[in-house]
Amino acid sequence: MVDSDLKIPQEELPGRLQTLMFLRVLFVSLLLGASIFIQVKETRTYFGDIQTSHYLLIAFIYFLTFIYVILLKTIKNLSKLAYSQLLVDTFFITAIIYSTGGVESIFSFLYILTIINGSIILYRKGGMIIASSSSILYGLLLDLHYYNVIHPFGSMLIYPAEYHRLYIFYMIVVNIAAFYLVAFLSSYPSEQARKSRVELKAKEDDIIKLEALNEWIIRSITSGLITLDGQGRVILFNPAAEEMFGIKTSQTIGRRVVDILPFLADYTENGPGSSGQGIKDMPGFIDLPYPGEGDERIFIRFSVSPLRIPEGDQKGQILFLQDITAMKRIEEEMKKVEGLALIGELAAGIAHEIRNPMASISGSIQMLKESSEKDDINGRLMDIILREINRLNHLVNDFLLFARPKPANFHEFDLNQLIIDSLELFKNSGKWNENMQVETNFHGTMNLQSDPEQIKQVLWNIFLNASDAMPDEGLLLIGTDMEDSQDLPEPGKKATKITIRDNGEGFSKKALSQLFTPFFTTKQGGSGLGLAIVKRIVEDLNGEIHGRNHPDGGAEITILLRQPPSGFPKET
Repeated sequence: MVDSDLKIPQEELPGRLQTLMFLRVLFVSLLLGASIFIQVKETRTYFGDIQTSHYLLIAFIYFLTFIYVILLKTIKNLSKLAYSQLLVDTFFITAIIYSTGGVESIFSFLYILTIINGSIILYRKGGMIIASSSSILYGLLLDLHYYNVIHPFGSMLIYPAEYHRLYIFYMIVVNIAAFYLVAFLSSYPSEQARKSRVELKAKEDDIIKLEALNEWIIRSITSGLITLDGQGRVILFNPAAEEMFGIKTSQTIGRRVVDILPFLADYTENGPGSSGQGIKDMPGFIDLPYPGEGDERIFIRFSVSPLRIPEGDQKGQILFLQDITAMKRIEEEMKKVEGLALIGELAAGIAHEIRNPMASISGSIQMLKESSEKDDINGRLMDIILREINRLNHLVNDFLLFARPKPANFHEFDLNQLIIDSLELFKNSGKWNENMQVETNFHGTMNLQSDPEQIKQVLWNIFLNASDAMPDEGLLLIGTDMEDSQDLPEPGKKATKITIRDNGEGFSKKALSQLFTPFFTTKQGGSGLGLAIVKRIVEDLNGEIHGRNHPDGGAEITILLRQPPSGFPKET
């Protein structure tokens, strides 16, 4: 608990000060009025002096009360005003005792009333300060009277020294002790009340914060939350439920949930379709469709829990709802993907089986061609059949390579040397354009951890496309380098970059938008699977491939190969 928690509450001081001012006027008026009445009846000799002093005191108290009322409206620091009033009261009580006989006065108990006021208004500190002020003033008054320094009004003693010195000392000590004892005892319940009030205020703040936290938690969760009482009426309908069902909270509170959401009728205790056996036998989660806007259907997954109080009696139900429409759509897409995968496997199997009869047909045609008499027409027809069979065979091989790529076999090799070997192999394949020139720009020794056979397949397909793009003559530029990859799983590592560029006409807009799409081709007689196979292989090798038209003309293919992640099979 911090010290600021025990400061005098400023909001309580105005009422306390007003009560103090009222009681001050009331008590002083009654006591001094009674004193004047008694003095008038019994001491007529000193009537004039007593009457004047008493009336002056009463008048001055009324005047100060008027001043206090004005100050109460204007002063912001009411604690200082309270201390000032109570200290001034000790001086007035001293004046009252002085005007009613000094040592002989019976009004010393008024100090106690002021001390009690100080303890109530200003707690223990205030009570002790007022007790100290009362002790000093009362002791000083009795000493001055005893030593005949002052002559209080109404005193019957001609020589105050007739009192024994010990008696005067005894009176002072007893009254001072009484003052401090009263200050301590009267401040004790005030202090306890103040501490209790501070603790209560702290608990109230904690409760308010806890309620606010609970409220914001309920309002912030993305799942719908509906709470029902024992009669199935809605007592809580959070914003997520509002958004889910398009119903405002103000339209739901106090209404039966089956009237608002009829599809829940069979799953609540008070629904018309409920069995009355409770919800303990219900499954943990229930999925139900809910009609949305237009023809849209929303799928809701919800669970029902009993709402209980600490004694254990069920007082209602809690419905926890989630919108799983997106999940259902993903499940449907997954089913479609699975179906397409099965179709792909079936197509790959069919393509594999087609190769056998095509080989038989091709062999039979060749034998017929060799054994038949020379006939130009039959020969040309057989050549066409053989050519188309070879074309179909190539198409089937490409399709199988795309649909069923070989598993990668990773090991380390020199990429630059692999590119040189692939170029030599391509030059001797019959696909090479003799008028095409090659320039290489290799970045030192490029040791790469990958599958060299699949990299050769990638390079072969790209070289073939470049050769077809430059039928007359042209330049093929091949470069390797190391480059930072933003998508690397381990920051700070680099990826191997392969750049292959020709100076042909480049990609058309249509070809550039569907560059790696299967069965898309701009070449007559092409299968449209070359670059699709390249993309499939590169991605299986933990890489990526991009194509563009170079600013200086021609097409450019960029391949970025990363080191294989842990878990990939490697050659041992």
